[in-house]
Amino acid sequence: MTERDPDPVFEALADPTRRAMIEALSDDGPTTLSDLTRRFPVTRQAVAKHLSVLQDAGLVDSSGPVRGRMYSFTPQPLTDAMTWIVDVGAGWDERLARLKRQVEHRA
Repeated sequence: MTERDPDPVFEALADPTRRAMIEALSDDGPTTLSDLTRRFPVTRQAVAKHLSVLQDAGLVDSSGPVRGRMYSFTPQPLTDAMTWIVDVGAGWDERLARLKRQVEHRA
């Protein structure tokens, strides 16, 4: 497994509209730009821009002809980002456990 830079994923997830798009694609499966545009209170251009950011982060993939292109959720980058969070958290857990042992030893 290769480790990916989590920054693009976190940047993509920073926007509530993009998070909602990921949820929609995750829940409902692949869909078109037109279908997504009907679901969100933003312009077609805004939806396309959000999809572009999600694609750049690897969270969305597209297939098919330009007209009627299907967009689908790609979970692996999100899984990689979650792994990064868990790894950082585990490091802090270990540091806190060492600190606790030191404080208890001195007491």
